[in-house]
Amino acid sequence: MEKKGLGRGLSALLADISPPAEPPVAADDRPAAPTSPARTVPIDRIRPNPDQPRRSFDEKELNELAASIRERGVIQPLLLRPYPGSPQEFQIVAGERRWRAAQIANIHDLPAIVRDLNDTEVLELAIIENIQRADLNAVEEALGYRQLMDRFGHTQERLAEALGKSRSHVANLLRLLTLPEPVLDLVRNGQLSAGHARALVTAQDPEGLAKQVIARDLSVRQTEALARAATERPAAQRRAPEAKDADTRALESDLTANLRLKVTIEHKPGTSDGEVRIRYQTLEELDRLCQVLSG
Repeated sequence: MEKKGLGRGLSALLADISPPAEPPVAADDRPAAPTSPARTVPIDRIRPNPDQPRRSFDEKELNELAASIRERGVIQPLLLRPYPGSPQEFQIVAGERRWRAAQIANIHDLPAIVRDLNDTEVLELAIIENIQRADLNAVEEALGYRQLMDRFGHTQERLAEALGKSRSHVANLLRLLTLPEPVLDLVRNGQLSAGHARALVTAQDPEGLAKQVIARDLSVRQTEALARAATERPAAQRRAPEAKDADTRALESDLTANLRLKVTIEHKPGTSDGEVRIRYQTLEELDRLCQVLSG
C-alpha cells in the first residue's frame, strides 16, 4: 500500500491570505464556519495545543517578537481549529510563538484562520511548521522527523522531498537520536553543535567525549579525530600480543638485570627492526640510566 503524502501543508493553508474581510469574532459568538478566511479572534479564547511538539520557547526571542508586534502587529495569521469539546474556544494548530509574544505585547485580538481539522492533521501540521522554523535546534528537528515517520508512515525520502531538505540531512539528524539524553541536552542548550554531536554517534562513550569537547573547545574536525581515536584504542587493546620467542625473553631478562630497570623488546615478526623500551619510575632512575647510556 502506498504511503500517503504530507497532506495539506502550511503553504497550502496559509498562502495568499487576504486581509480580514469579516467583522471580528465577538467574545460570546460561536466560531465561524471552518472554511472562513482570516479574521480576528479574542486572544483569551485561544488555547495552546497540549500535543505541540515544540516545548521550549526562547524568552529573549519572544520579547523581540513582542516588540515587533507592538510596532507592526501580527502579520501572519494563526491557524486555529474549534477547541474539542468547547466550541466557544479555539485551539492553536500553528502559531503558538506568535500567540505567546502577543500576550507579552498586551494584544487582545489576533488575526487567525479557522479550519476544521482532526487530531492527526493538527499534529502533522504542527510538526511540519516546527521543522520549517529556522531557529529549531537539531534535536527538536530530528524529533519532528521521527514523529512524522513513526506516526504517519513517511519515509526519509518523502520527508526530504516535501520539506526541501536533502536525504542525507534528514538521515544525519535522525542518527543524533541514538545519542544518550545528556548529550542531546548539550545540543539543545547550544553547548554542542549538530556537527559535534554527529561525530560522537558511533563513539563508545559519547557522554564522556562530549565533556572533553566542551572543556577543550574542540572543532568538529578535532571531535571527529577524538572519536576515531577513542574507537580505535579499545580495538587495539583487544588484540592479543603475539608470543615472544625464548631468545627475546632471555635478552629482556638480561637487560633488565643489568640496568635494574624494566626492559621490553618489541620485535616485528618477519622484519629486522623493532623497539626497546626502558621504564623508569623515579627521576633518580632516569639520571642513572642517562649515565649508563652516556658511558
